[in-house]
Amino acid sequence: MAYNPKQLAVNCSLLAGQLLIENGANMERVNDTMYRIAENAGLHAFQAFTTVTGIVVSAEHESNAQTVDIRARHNDLSKVARVNEISRLFATKKISLSEMYTQLKKVDKGTPQLSITTQCLGAAVLSLTLMIVFTGDVKDSWAAFLIGGACYWIYLYLLRKFKIKYIGEFVASLLIGFLAVLTTKLGWTGNLNDIIIGSVMPLVPGVPLTNAARDLVSGNLISGPTRALEAIITAMAIGCAIVIVLRYA
Repeated sequence: MAYNPKQLAVNCSLLAGQLLIENGANMERVNDTMYRIAENAGLHAFQAFTTVTGIVVSAEHESNAQTVDIRARHNDLSKVARVNEISRLFATKKISLSEMYTQLKKVDKGTPQLSITTQCLGAAVLSLTLMIVFTGDVKDSWAAFLIGGACYWIYLYLLRKFKIKYIGEFVASLLIGFLAVLTTKLGWTGNLNDIIIGSVMPLVPGVPLTNAARDLVSGNLISGPTRALEAIITAMAIGCAIVIVLRYA
């Protein structure tokens, strides 16, 4: 489909903003990238209204605004880095507007995700490492490695099946608590709390909390509280599951 230059510039800015929000960028970065693309493309009177669930864009005082609905959000910082790289290439005139749009579409559709096995292995290594860092317990770190990796697989499975991450986080945390209690009662491990601390780390909402703080500091009073609430609900799902297990174990 052929676009006129102004419409193509709006589409590029909108797609870049969508990719950044969907993959874990904070709103200050989103707005900065969108406005830079518009400026370098020669758009005048460019305005963008961004939230974690949608973007509204207008330019050249035209009556029709462009919108995009954002329903899924992940933490894929490789896509964020790629969008920023493409934006810089366009700013330095190394690629044209149409080339930028083509590359952004490739990032949207063609960037492969890590396999389930790789993600679970990464979660297992993270659980082991952070357990040692936070608690200094090396002897029981093998349990955090196995429990953290296995329960992260459960989380990914439930996320794909129900499309509600809080269900996956709650159930995975329940299993983490149960397995930690089980290995302790069987005498295989010695410190229940250390294993739980390490195993839940892959589920902890670090990126949403960081982005919430950055959005609040930068004055974005819509996305900041929204992301903070999202992180709080995740923390509640994890905490309530662990409390249930420890209460009735």
